[in-house]
Amino acid sequence: MDKTKMHPESLMMSFGYKPHLSEGAVKCPIFQTSTFAFKTAEEGKAFFEVAYGKREKGADEELGLIYSRLNNPDLEILENRLCLWDKADDAAVFESGMSAISTILLEFLKPGDLLLFSNPIYGGTDHFIKHFLTKIGIHVLGFTPSDTGADIEAMIEAHPAKDSLAMIYIETPANPTLDLFDIEECVAIAKKYSRSEEERVLIAVDNTYMGPIWQHPLQHGADLVLYSATKYIGGHSDVIAGAVLGSFPLMARVKGLRTFLGNMASPHTGWLLMRSLETLKIRMERQALTAEKVAEFLIAHPKVERVYYLGHLEGKDERHIDIYKRQYTSAGAMLSFDIAGGEKDAFKVLNAMQLVKLAVSLGSTESLAEHPATMTHAGVDEELRDQFNISGKLIRLSVGVEHPDDLIADLGQALDKI
Repeated sequence: MDKTKMHPESLMMSFGYKPHLSEGAVKCPIFQTSTFAFKTAEEGKAFFEVAYGKREKGADEELGLIYSRLNNPDLEILENRLCLWDKADDAAVFESGMSAISTILLEFLKPGDLLLFSNPIYGGTDHFIKHFLTKIGIHVLGFTPSDTGADIEAMIEAHPAKDSLAMIYIETPANPTLDLFDIEECVAIAKKYSRSEEERVLIAVDNTYMGPIWQHPLQHGADLVLYSATKYIGGHSDVIAGAVLGSFPLMARVKGLRTFLGNMASPHTGWLLMRSLETLKIRMERQALTAEKVAEFLIAHPKVERVYYLGHLEGKDERHIDIYKRQYTSAGAMLSFDIAGGEKDAFKVLNAMQLVKLAVSLGSTESLAEHPATMTHAGVDEELRDQFNISGKLIRLSVGVEHPDDLIADLGQALDKI
C-alpha cells in the first residue's frame, strides 16, 4: 500500500515514526533529553557539517540528532505530520504563536524594509508590528478588507519606502471580525513589487482561525503559513505553541534563526501536539457543525444586533463572497456578535455564562468567550477598533465540542440578563 496516497487524518497516527527504534512503542515517547550521544566522533562531525550548512545532506544520509535546541524526535515527527495538511515542504514548531510570528518577521525583514499588513489583526501581532518593528527601523503600512488591489497599490506607491516592500502579512479571517483577505490578490501585488527572484516580496498568512483543515494558504500562492498551534492544532487548552510552514529554502532560514533565538518547542510540547493531531479533523468538523447551529440561534435572537460568521454572508459584497468561495472549505467554528447594548451589557452576558468559559484563546474542545475591545485587542488603537466595529458591545465566541442545544441554552439564559 502506498502511504503517500493516504489522507492526512489516516497518517496522523504513524507518519514519520518507527516503533522499532523506540522499543516497539506504538506511540512516540517523549524524548526528554537535552543532548544525544554520537556513535563515533566522525558521525558527530558529519552531523554538525549538515547542521551548520557546511555541506548538503547526502541522498541516503540520515539526518542525525545533536541537541534538542537543534532537533528532537518529538519535534521532527510533529513537523513532518503538520506538513501533510498544508502540503508544505517543511515546518518549524515554536513554544508560542507569537514566537513563530516574531521569528519570521525578524528573519525576513531588515531596517529600511516596508511591511504591508492587514487590519484588523490579532492584538499581539498588531503591537509587535507597530511598536517593535518600527523601533528597529522597519516601515509598516496597514490596509483594510475594503481596500481593493488597486487601492493597495496606490497606498504602496504613495509610501516613501515603496521600493523596499519586503513582505505582505495577512491574517484571514481577521480576528475578531472574520473579515476576509484575498491571498491571490496579495500574491499578484507581491510579484509586481519583487525586484528579482532573490529579492521576492514574501506572502505570510496567519491561518489560526481556520486551522490546517479549512483553508490552505500555500495552495493559493502564499510563501509561509503560520499558526498559533495553541488553538485548533493543540485543541485542549493545555499547551502553548506556534508553527510556520513553507518551502525548504525559506524554512531553512526560519529554523536557522530559531536555533539561535532558542524558541523551539520542547519535547513535551511536541508530544502533546502529536496527540492532538490524531483528532484534529474530527474535532474541527464537530465544532463547525455546532457553530452553525449556535450562529442560527444568535442571528434570530432579539437581543443580538449583528453576528459575524462566515456561514452568514448576507449583506456582504460580492468580492467578500467570492473570496470565501475560493479560499475556504468551511465556515469554521469562530463567530463574534454585537449585543443590543454596550460594554456594561456585554459584561453581564459574559458573567452570566455557565457552560461557556470566560477566557481568551480559541479552537479548544471547550467553548470560550471573551471581550475583544478590553481583552485581546485592548492594545489596538482606539480609532482602528472603532473603524472595524471592535466595540464595547462585541463578544467573541469560540465554539467547542459540547452539544449545541446546551450551548444555545447557556447563551440564551445569559442574554436574558440584559
